[in-house]
Amino acid sequence: MRTQTLMIQGTTSDVGKSMLVTALCRWLARQGVSIAPFKPQNMALNSVVTRDGGEIGRAQAVQALAAGLAPHTDMNPVLLKPNTDKNAQIIIHGHAIANMDACGFHDYKSIALKAVLESHSRLIAKYDKIIVEGAGSPAEINLRANDIANMGFAEAVDCPVILIADIDRGGVFAHLVGTLALLSETEQARIQGFIINRFRGDIALLQPGLDWLEQYTGKPVLGVLPYLQGLHLEAEDALPRTNDFVTPMEQDYLRVIVPALPRISNHTDFDPLRLHPQVNLQYIGPGDTIPPADLIILPGSKSVCADLDWLREQGWELAIRRHLRYGGKLMGICGGFQMLGKLIHDPDGLEGDRGSAHGFAFFNMETTLKPEKLLRNTQGILAFHKTTVTGYEIHAGITTYHTYYPPSAHLMHGDDGAISDDGLILGTYLHGIFESPLACSELLTWAGLGDLKNTPDYHAIREAQIDRLADCIDQYLDTAHLHRLLNLHVNTP
Repeated sequence: MRTQTLMIQGTTSDVGKSMLVTALCRWLARQGVSIAPFKPQNMALNSVVTRDGGEIGRAQAVQALAAGLAPHTDMNPVLLKPNTDKNAQIIIHGHAIANMDACGFHDYKSIALKAVLESHSRLIAKYDKIIVEGAGSPAEINLRANDIANMGFAEAVDCPVILIADIDRGGVFAHLVGTLALLSETEQARIQGFIINRFRGDIALLQPGLDWLEQYTGKPVLGVLPYLQGLHLEAEDALPRTNDFVTPMEQDYLRVIVPALPRISNHTDFDPLRLHPQVNLQYIGPGDTIPPADLIILPGSKSVCADLDWLREQGWELAIRRHLRYGGKLMGICGGFQMLGKLIHDPDGLEGDRGSAHGFAFFNMETTLKPEKLLRNTQGILAFHKTTVTGYEIHAGITTYHTYYPPSAHLMHGDDGAISDDGLILGTYLHGIFESPLACSELLTWAGLGDLKNTPDYHAIREAQIDRLADCIDQYLDTAHLHRLLNLHVNTP
């Protein structure tokens, strides 16, 4: 087996694959190892713009930061962005090539594998080690044919695999043994050990199970990672499960609500608000009562017209208009900004059926979706307060204004977005607009937060959380075994 590439696979989705790859990237980078992350195939609506002008999954961008690198399209050569439950936009090497249904993509995998192997070859030519993240589970037997995301990739490049499972879900030994049993003999031989994630309690009570697992499978347990309370790591796709906000005593705080659109995109935009001690941010799902708020934010969407229909069905249009009548603030980001106009045209059926949809008409503008996406990292200043702002754009829409509105920001390529004449509504195409502490503070002040304290440095928080994960590798895993597995001649602690 090659020792230049190590793959992390999981018994199910959301067991900690992304987290473990992030931790290993930082842990190895600390030791001076030239390391890069890689995910052959990702399905996610959270994405970023790379330094080479393409688009990859957000999780791989965070892993790149953990490795001390700028994100690159080779780190995630195949990205699927669902338009519906059965159809997705296919992005190869950072650029959209087509929309396909599940069966169509299944047949396309043999072609996609070529792109995957090309990217992997370029990475191994440039970096000493590659840490690969699988997708879902390798035991999904209905998807085994032409697999490029898990064992199909591992077999193609001949790399070892570590299997991770989440004990907090329950049934961890069944997950590990069952996954192993559903693999072929050659794939089973590829599994070099197990890691158990999110353990709470006394490890002594778990030890008999670990001993049994090693004896039954003949494979080592490389460690048990604890349940990390308060861990913040940018999500690959799923919305946060809980609201961690604690109502402050004798302190102003801002109530922010975001509709959990069926195709919500880049909801990591709101992570800086979730972590702000004076902001109570809630995602409002289907059937939920829409509560009073100071600020409503319409997020990005992969299917803007369909999500507009969903908003109306859920009563959001009436709630938003009532909110504005009482002086509440409204913000739209990317697809959410497009919804604020009069019309959205999709003549090529890029996100669903061909045709046009009526927006909320808060701005006299219309947007036409085009096949070629606009992908760019950018910076500038907020228009209503000369504060530096940074972010990125990922959108297929071209917006035409029929009335002049003050822009929301002056960016390096030109003006962005719009602010309503009464100052209650702000629209922008800029993702990541809250990540700069100064820009976040100014936007919160605009939204009505009076006694603003210090806004946390989101990038510093992210770095601290990545370091926390890397510390766990040293503390809880068999690092000597990891060094041998990666053929690293490094002095172990």
